[in-house]
Amino acid sequence: MKPLLFLVVALAAAPAAALLPEEQNTIRVFQDDAPSVVFVTNVAIGQNMDQDEFAVPQGAGSGFVWDDQGHIVTNFHVVQGGDAFLVTLRDQTQLEARVVGVDPNKDIAVLQVDKPEKLKPVKVGSSDALQVGQTAIAIGNPFGLDHSLSKGVISALGRQVQGIGGVTIRGMIQTDAAINPGNSGGPLLDSGGNLIGMNTMIFSRSGSSAGVGFAVPVSFIKRIVPQLIRTGHVARPGLGVTILNSGQKYYLIGDQDGVVINSVSPGGPAAKAGLRGVRRLPGGRVAVGDVIVGVGDDPVKDFDDLYNALDRYKVGDAVAVKVLRGGKTLSVPVALIDIQ
Repeated sequence: MKPLLFLVVALAAAPAAALLPEEQNTIRVFQDDAPSVVFVTNVAIGQNMDQDEFAVPQGAGSGFVWDDQGHIVTNFHVVQGGDAFLVTLRDQTQLEARVVGVDPNKDIAVLQVDKPEKLKPVKVGSSDALQVGQTAIAIGNPFGLDHSLSKGVISALGRQVQGIGGVTIRGMIQTDAAINPGNSGGPLLDSGGNLIGMNTMIFSRSGSSAGVGFAVPVSFIKRIVPQLIRTGHVARPGLGVTILNSGQKYYLIGDQDGVVINSVSPGGPAAKAGLRGVRRLPGGRVAVGDVIVGVGDDPVKDFDDLYNALDRYKVGDAVAVKVLRGGKTLSVPVALIDIQ
């Protein structure tokens, strides 16, 4: 029997295909911006029966470097409930961080580390002229995986999402770029690598990315973060009134739209403008004073509407407050104060 001969043919490796311009741009964005993205670890300090302290991991998320002073921006829910925080850089350097200030209503928090020379601030862009369909790039640490990139488009603008602070966050960016647990607090970038938002949450019944993610617009971040750095809190414009909760309101006026003023702070702007709260009548009865039904051009149906309407203004602004009083609608100018 003749031996079988096998022909071995050495195949030359095919040359690597040239990268498309879009691919080259995405690679450049990741290389330029990944050093600005950090991993934030949230730790609670507990004590056992012997009073010995021990660390309990509370959770983790992403963040990004804001400036050359060591400030890190992330979500409030990433740092909520924590006593100590670690920021891990791309080169795996770990830095202790402290909370500078938080705004739960916009789910924004600012941390600070003590070695700013190791940090590269993100390039801050604008969210004012975003368009549905334009490229959106998310960089973060999904499921704790180091510096991962996902890419998609802006799916919608002006979304209203229930925030962790008890009120809705309006004007949110919706994207189909994959956002998973661990991406919270990371940057959402445009095709130029500029910050356009902060990845905040997903809409999912399974807990993993379902194609619908939301980001806080950078316009909010640029307004809030400098205040947190400067004072530790955000100036919250208000009227100088307290309001009835939804149950109390329903008891007095049913399901009528509006917010019932409970009391007016003496000497405050609402008092000076003549706004009226509820009055206690003889016999324990209660008489409704003013029901706020609008602020400026914004209708007010409930507290969430009132909060978001006032949030459009700054402390010191004079606004026209529309109230229902005795069956008549009045417009009353009120100068806003900081009620923080």
